[in-house]
Amino acid sequence: MTSLDPVTPLSAVPLYAEGQRFEEVAVGNVFRTAGRTVTETDMVMFRQLVGITEPLFMDASSAGDAGYSGRLCPGMMTFCYAEGLVLQTNVLHGTGMAFMHSDLDINGPVYVGDTITVVVEVTEARPSSRAGRGVVTTVNRVYNQRGDVVMTYRPVRLVKGKDDAS
Repeated sequence: MTSLDPVTPLSAVPLYAEGQRFEEVAVGNVFRTAGRTVTETDMVMFRQLVGITEPLFMDASSAGDAGYSGRLCPGMMTFCYAEGLVLQTNVLHGTGMAFMHSDLDINGPVYVGDTITVVVEVTEARPSSRAGRGVVTTVNRVYNQRGDVVMTYRPVRLVKGKDDAS
């Protein structure tokens, strides 16, 4: 698939399971990750790991008082899980060198019990200033199980090329 049509079902976007060199990355390529359901245990462990004590994420009543309809997950948790899903595709396995930059927009809430998946679209691929490497920019859209976009981020990564000497 070389472009993403807004009405394309997620099941029609191919999965990747192997690493790619910079020269193999083409602008317009699109793939999706597997899905992952966020559990209560995930939420508790993430909060403990990073020290989140905000009442909004500690109990359903605080989230409800703020207008949310369930156990709300922090946006940083959604981002981390989305990146994990992207890396589990192995598209960067052995070729990714650096996460250089990203813009991030939170488009909607993620709740405990939601299943997220990521659709990745390559928007730019160019050689880096150092031979044998490239800079790849993508738009990563995180979807919930209802097909709603809950997060959009635009990572810029340094990726090995076929002639990388490192």
